[in-house]
Amino acid sequence: MNKLFRSLAVCAISVACATLSIAWAQTYTTVDFPGATATLLTGGPDLQGTFIGQETTAGINHGFTLTAEGVFTAFDPPGSIFTIPNFLTPDGIIVGQFEDGSQVEHGFILYRGHYTIFNVPGAPATALSSLNPSGELTGFTCLVDRTCENPPYESFIVSRQGQITQFNPFDAPSSFASVINPSGEVDGTYTDSSGVTHGYQLQHRTFTSNNFPGATLTFDGGLNPEGDIVGLYTDASNVTHSFLLRHGVYTGFDPPGATYSDAAAIDARGIIVGFYVDSAGVAHGYIRKP
Repeated sequence: MNKLFRSLAVCAISVACATLSIAWAQTYTTVDFPGATATLLTGGPDLQGTFIGQETTAGINHGFTLTAEGVFTAFDPPGSIFTIPNFLTPDGIIVGQFEDGSQVEHGFILYRGHYTIFNVPGAPATALSSLNPSGELTGFTCLVDRTCENPPYESFIVSRQGQITQFNPFDAPSSFASVINPSGEVDGTYTDSSGVTHGYQLQHRTFTSNNFPGATLTFDGGLNPEGDIVGLYTDASNVTHSFLLRHGVYTGFDPPGATYSDAAAIDARGIIVGFYVDSAGVAHGYIRKP
């Protein structure tokens, strides 16, 4: 996911104080980076039990890791003034996007303290969103706005050999590729010519569209090896909730006290991470365990 549906949502969204009924069999844990004004979880856990996210301190956005022992560590690629980590592999590789001092967005890969910067040749700006075990990457290019805050966008896949394939599902004017799983299935979001936002899947060179029933907006953000999808949707009352799509069945949910929530990632065990906004307008990370 990206600034449009995460970071800007925290700063600018205004929602009614309403939530769905919650499946209380689930266990929710709230996560707050020490001293931050906003905390979002965007990935994990990896095999070591580490999560990733983004936090805002003094108006500046940074990436962070959270270990199984509860230790927070902030990080930023060199020269970054705004960092968004989007994905964490089971082996601890982080991929994401950052804005430099010239207000240009770039993709990055972080592994064992070493940063690799990635840009799609010829694109005004680039963001990376995921990496699978085969070495395939997903992301999106920002076609006009170098900060990636405004559309249009275009999805892309990078093969393990480095070949870049750019596309928009159904010839849509704008799209994001959110994640690619080990089988090569790509999950993302597109906006059609009427301005309506939908989820999409790309599998065996075939696109399918998905929409939460009755929603005015559906954003697919996470996908696990089993094909379970998580994301957010906005209902007819203009309230935004997290969702899980498993075996063709949608389940909407919110952490307790949420007025807005977004599910960002799901692992093979069904652990979901994301963020929610409380009635005071403060954003918190959350972990939902089955």
